[in-house]
Amino acid sequence: QVQLVESGGGLVQAGGSLRLSCAASGRTFSNYAMGWFRQAPGKEREFVAAISQSGGSTNYADSVKGRFTISRDNVKNTVWLQMNSLKPEDTAVYYCAAAFTGGIFQYMRREYDYWGQGTQVTVSS
Repeated sequence: QVQLVESGGGLVQAGGSLRLSCAASGRTFSNYAMGWFRQAPGKEREFVAAISQSGGSTNYADSVKGRFTISRDNVKNTVWLQMNSLKPEDTAVYYCAAAFTGGIFQYMRREYDYWGQGTQVTVSS
């Protein structure tokens, strides 16, 4: 079992920045590829970014490429999502997720084994 706890969400103006954190506990964190997803009201949960077990490879949704950066520290058992140049359409609940198998090109909820409870990000125009 892996427990994931997100933090760092909040209200920010368009053009601003936020840094989300996801702290993991339980099984060996470095065995898991990690991903960030988001879900806006009335919409499906969508893939945002993923990072490989070592942190050496990353993947981003086109909508956030160049603005968001995913990173991890396998000693601190933490994954981050740095979000810059935020837009109102980035408003959503953001979730981190852990996948024991597969890699960074997993875009479906069912491909991840564990999920956090989510943190709200609201971008005002």
